[in-house]
Amino acid sequence: MIVLTGVLYPILVTLIAQVAFPHQANGSIVSDGQNAIGSKLLAQGFTKDIYFWPRASAVNYDALASGGSNLGPTSAVLKSRNEDCLKNKDKTVELCLASGSGLDPDISPLAASGQIERVANARHLVAAQKEDLSKQVQKSITQRQWGVFGEERVNVLLLNRAVDALFPRK
Repeated sequence: MIVLTGVLYPILVTLIAQVAFPHQANGSIVSDGQNAIGSKLLAQGFTKDIYFWPRASAVNYDALASGGSNLGPTSAVLKSRNEDCLKNKDKTVELCLASGSGLDPDISPLAASGQIERVANARHLVAAQKEDLSKQVQKSITQRQWGVFGEERVNVLLLNRAVDALFPRK
């Protein structure tokens, strides 16, 4: 039974995953052609104003330390942290609150749209370019799975890559 469940079964499942879903089975890695720059499945800490920001992370975006802060709704520390975060007019409640794992790569379309002005200003975009940026945010929205499951969302890494391609940094 140990050989069956501890060796053969994991090998079989790994082989099936590698054949049927190779990109997902290998971490959904995003690369720039030569170098891996991230995963579509894990958030990264974008902090520069020229980028769209992800949700906050209780684990500083460290995949090895995945988890929440365990601070409850009555926590004075959590309340203070959120109040400080919300003083930044560019951050919505969603961007101040961490996901359960601290690694959620997606934000809502509303949270992405709320950052357009800041990103456009930081990139010194003119009105027509700002409209292109807004269109890129709309193009980056992933719909509900099969139209039923989950919520509309925007993957922050993929959006920032698209924005860099649309408006290359000098």
